[in-house]
Amino acid sequence: MDNLKTQGISMPKLGLGTFRLQGDACRAAVESALSVGYRHIDTAEMYANEESIGAALAAARLPRSELHVTTKVWHENLSPDAIRRAFDASLNKLRLDHVDLYLVHWPSQTANWGAVFETLMKLKEEGRARAIGVANFTTALLKIAVEDIRAPIACNQIEYHAMLDQSKVLAYLRAKSIPLVAYCPLAQGRIASDPVLTEIGARHNATAAQVALKWLLDQDGVAAIPKASRRESQQSNLDALKITLDETDRAKIAALPKDRRCVNPGFAPAWD
Repeated sequence: MDNLKTQGISMPKLGLGTFRLQGDACRAAVESALSVGYRHIDTAEMYANEESIGAALAAARLPRSELHVTTKVWHENLSPDAIRRAFDASLNKLRLDHVDLYLVHWPSQTANWGAVFETLMKLKEEGRARAIGVANFTTALLKIAVEDIRAPIACNQIEYHAMLDQSKVLAYLRAKSIPLVAYCPLAQGRIASDPVLTEIGARHNATAAQVALKWLLDQDGVAAIPKASRRESQQSNLDALKITLDETDRAKIAALPKDRRCVNPGFAPAWD
């Protein structure tokens, strides 16, 4: 599997999203994903599933160096002391001595970004977070982090799929050599019934979801973290990597309406 190199880490382009997976179901899903070949697991303090993921990681007994684990701090915990408490709690639940990537999960209108990123950079210096980054940041917020504070941002994790235009944010990220990690890459199931994607899939002996996923993963500097609890779905997502899309396919996908947002960024009505 291809990896993205960013700020000293190597992140597999296809990962497992775990939002809304909890308890034994979450543990089973992560164990299954690891057994079929996933090495990139995404979680967050807000998902309330870090303990289940920690149990799955421990049971898999894979070399730590083979795994990429991302977790995130919730927007209510963005003071320096709260960040450290949240980070320590996450590490403890995950049963790890470090995470590969630690993200600000959502922006906060009251955050002191200088203090936030200073704290995150200290966690990186201590080796407890190999890299730091952000999620759900607009270009305006990215400029504060990257240009004003000069924080070593390793990615911006945002909603991105074949039905949503993120060209402005993507252009900024590419200009700064920062990867985009796409959540909701299958538009929370909407992709599966799209007739254009289904037609493209039929020509490649693939599903609409596989086509949409490969379209994302073919893009420079883009990773994707589809949630998949069933082994069959996890394998299907991995198999999407085998598809070869041509220019005609890409043109048809480009022509799809790009205004289907699944997650409302209420903090940023002027999303750009």
